[in-house]
Amino acid sequence: MSASLVHYLPIVTTILAVPFALEIYRRYRAHPERLHLLWWAIGIATYGVGTFTEATTTLIGWNEPTFRAWYISGALLGGAPLAQGTVYLLLGKRTAHLLTTLLIGYVAVASVFVVLSPIDYSQVEAHRLTGRVLEWQWVRAFSPVVNLYAVVFLIGGAILSALRYSADPSTRHRVYANVLIATGAILPGIGGTATRMGYVEVLYVTELVGLILTWMGYRMSVRPVQGNRRTAVSLYG
Repeated sequence: MSASLVHYLPIVTTILAVPFALEIYRRYRAHPERLHLLWWAIGIATYGVGTFTEATTTLIGWNEPTFRAWYISGALLGGAPLAQGTVYLLLGKRTAHLLTTLLIGYVAVASVFVVLSPIDYSQVEAHRLTGRVLEWQWVRAFSPVVNLYAVVFLIGGAILSALRYSADPSTRHRVYANVLIATGAILPGIGGTATRMGYVEVLYVTELVGLILTWMGYRMSVRPVQGNRRTAVSLYG
């Protein structure tokens, strides 16, 4: 199967992810006490790793190391690092640290199984990535748990933002910002569900749209509040 036009979208997504991750990381360096920014930088970086593996598959074809890196960075991690930033904002630091330990342990165990699983080469396609190539299909059951974790905290963060900022017209832009961020982070999870049904092209589209929405929301969230000299800090900024 030759690569279609939509298979080149991850190249664009990867190019956008690099400056976005650096932008958030620079903000974290300026405010190292804001651990949510560190997790956001990690989240966008792993996002870029996932789309880079997709771009590589489009350009040079399928290979086993690239596939395993794609599955770990995309299917297993997904929006979890982004959601973990919300965890540090919604919950106490001790609870957030505990959830971080559990999340890292869970993903680490799942990653080991992804690395060890034999490959069913009869399912391999030259320019498409799919979890169907894993002979241990039960490994794919790990990813919905991580996706659910991400959705709960991302949506929870957006709702908290709405409750906190919607009453004040000067901070209402933060509500829109966090809705954009949550939507952008959740979209790849929807694409991942489509991938499990064999439609990986949906993932490529939702990744690009999701990254753009997330970046728009982030930029909106950190803009100054009108009538206030201080720089506004949103739920994520």
